[in-house]
Amino acid sequence: MPHPLVYDPVDASRERWIQQGFADSAAGMAAVVSVVRAEQIFQRRASDTLRPLGLTFARYQVLGMLRWAGPLTLGAVGHRLWITPGTVTSAIDRLEAAELCRRASHPTDARATLVEITAKGRRLFDKAVEKLNTDLFGTVGLDEDELNQLVSLIGKIRAADGDVVTVNRRDHT
Repeated sequence: MPHPLVYDPVDASRERWIQQGFADSAAGMAAVVSVVRAEQIFQRRASDTLRPLGLTFARYQVLGMLRWAGPLTLGAVGHRLWITPGTVTSAIDRLEAAELCRRASHPTDARATLVEITAKGRRLFDKAVEKLNTDLFGTVGLDEDELNQLVSLIGKIRAADGDVVTVNRRDHT
């Protein structure tokens, strides 16, 4: 991890934005930069947790989709996880080489290929979930109300861009 800065780059950027005459968009710029930085932090922490298990976050997500949704076409995996066909193929190739999933013929569509998780893949995914719950998801640095507020606010951004967003899922725990 690099040496921490002695100033807040987001705040400094906001001030610079205002000084340069962009006051109307300074708060939006600070929000975007803050979210992007938080994503970098989460990605690093997820990678640090998953790397010893031989997984990337993308491969973990693919295993999770297969674990909980059952066999899927490669296209369905990509669509549900918002990842490109090339990323899906790469992830499946690596997972299959590690015997964590396998491709299978589609029973009714000869043009489609299904992918399903193996028993080894289920065991590894379940271990990854335990590690992520302990090392990342349970240590975000916000209390439950703050986490729900954060998800709600980001949900507004996602909805404005066309994502399907479910409101107030916390009541379903």
